[in-house]
Amino acid sequence: MPALQTVPPGKKDLRIVFMGTPEFAVASLDAVVKAGYQIVAVVTAPDKPAGRGMKLTESAVKKYALEKGLRILQPVKLKDSLFVDELRSLKADMQIVVAFRMLPEVVWNMPPMGTINVHGSLLPQYRGAAPINWAVINGEKETGVTTFKLQHEIDTGNILLQQRFAIGEDETAGEVHDRMKKIGAELLVQTIDRLVNGTIEETVQQYSPLTTYHLPLTTIPLKHAPKIFTETCRINWNKPVEEIYNLIRGLSPFPAAFTLLNGKTLKIFRAKKNTIQPLIPPGKHESDGKRFLRYAGKDGYIEIQELQVEGKKRMQVEDFLRGNRVG
Repeated sequence: MPALQTVPPGKKDLRIVFMGTPEFAVASLDAVVKAGYQIVAVVTAPDKPAGRGMKLTESAVKKYALEKGLRILQPVKLKDSLFVDELRSLKADMQIVVAFRMLPEVVWNMPPMGTINVHGSLLPQYRGAAPINWAVINGEKETGVTTFKLQHEIDTGNILLQQRFAIGEDETAGEVHDRMKKIGAELLVQTIDRLVNGTIEETVQQYSPLTTYHLPLTTIPLKHAPKIFTETCRINWNKPVEEIYNLIRGLSPFPAAFTLLNGKTLKIFRAKKNTIQPLIPPGKHESDGKRFLRYAGKDGYIEIQELQVEGKKRMQVEDFLRGNRVG
């Protein structure tokens, strides 16, 4: 059990351990550093081989930590006794987790002020590994960021603060991601400030674990954000073009929605929807060989703007058509 602490330490004395790996987490770490808080260590993923030469590559968070001269921990296993002992020796008042692995209780329950997570949705909606992608895939008009305290079940802890923002009609998951990392970083600093000042109230997530969550006088279906798999990315052309269009937006730029073109995998990064009733069956394509390449859906066309064919680089559709014959 964490040590009891009735009065939070002041800003200068607060000891924080930050845990994160990708670029999304760097924005939050940078905001906390610039806000004047003391980062006693950064925990990030071990270096991994990448590229043709399989050279060991550092995480985005590690690169930032090295630039700032922060202490870095890279445990392979979070339950490893040596790592746990080293973490305990840091005597952190608070831990912050942004885009990191699931933590064992011995880790998240360690600091007196708890472990704070920055999650890319308006919890309890879109719990899971890919909240940004699924919000766009499902055609949501808004999303947001939530700061909350970790507990046993994933993404179920008490909510601290939330910030809503709109999703543009043509916005991709990548574009939402880039806006969200800045909004999340600002919300995280507000959360820490208010925890230090004692001006924040935790809110228990009101929900039914199976299908719904409850607000006054309403019951709202609970939407989840599971990991994205290859089959998730395969376009089903028998669906309405609105759904296909949202799938393309929600998976761009990574891992990208795909279909086949002349037997090769075709990834689609950007497209337009056209609600003219197709004259060809769903899944068939047509092109003038110069300016457009489009596929038929159930009730319209998807007109491709940016693509990548297996074995080639990502390019605009006009550039692709200039050098490739489309059957």
